[in-house]
This record gives sequence, C-alpha cells and structure tokens, in this order.
Amino acid sequence: MNVPLNIDWQQILLHLFNFVILAGGLYFLLYKPVRDFMDKRTAYYQSLDADTQKKLEEARKLEEAYQSRMADAEKEIREQKARVLREAEAKAEAVLEEAGKQKEQLMSDAVVAARREKERIVEDARVEIAELAVAAAAKILQDNALKAAAGANDKEARHG
Repeated sequence: MNVPLNIDWQQILLHLFNFVILAGGLYFLLYKPVRDFMDKRTAYYQSLDADTQKKLEEARKLEEAYQSRMADAEKEIREQKARVLREAEAKAEAVLEEAGKQKEQLMSDAVVAARREKERIVEDARVEIAELAVAAAAKILQDNALKAAAGANDKEARHG
C-alpha cells in the first residue's frame, strides 16, 4: 500500500492508540484523583461553611435568648429592689412608730416619777419644816422658861 506523502496509516493509528492509552492513564492516574480531591475539599469547606452558618444562627438565637433573660432578670431585680425598699420603709416606719410610743411612755413615766418625787420631797420638806418649827418652839419655850425662872429668882432675891 502505497500512500501519498509517505504517510503510514499504521504508525498514525499506533500513535493515536498510544495517545489514547496515555490520555486514559493520565485521566485515571492524575486528573480523576485530583478532581476527586478538589471535589472533596470543596465539599469539606462547604460543610464547614454550613456548620459555621448553623452555629452562627444558633449563637444569634442564644444571644437573643440571653438578652431576653437579661432583660427579664433586670426587670425582676428592679421589682425586688422596689419591693425590698417598700418593706424597709414600712419596717422603718413601724420602728419609728414604736420608738415614738416608747418615747411617749417613757415621758409619761418620767412625768409620773417626777411628780411622785416632787410630792415626796414636798412631804419631806413639810415634815422637816414641822420638826424645825417644833424644835424652834421648844427652844423658844425653853428660853422663855429659863428667862422666867431666872426672873423669878431675881424677884425672890430682890424681895427676899
């Protein structure tokens, strides 16, 4: 078979066959593993991104729940604080009222005690004044009796 331009179809077919074997081998040995690796890597990063988005959404929900709980807790704290303040004010008023009652009782007791003491002192003074008056009268009578006795002795001595 004589081919123009010295083309050997058998050689061309062998080269073509070698090229197909080489391309198939490279495809199975290099291209497919690299493509599978790239696909797996892409899938891994996509799953990582999906997990990150999921966790980010959960974090947002947790943050909202936390903010809600914080607001509720702050409200409850304010309410408890107001309630405690009201109770403290009520107790303070009760204590002040009780102290006022005790003060009034002490004052009335002190007034009664002062009156009793005054009456006792006045009575003691009356008794003492009476004793002093009796003692003074006795002394005056004794002095008068002595003077009278001395005067009678003088009269007897003059008459006698």
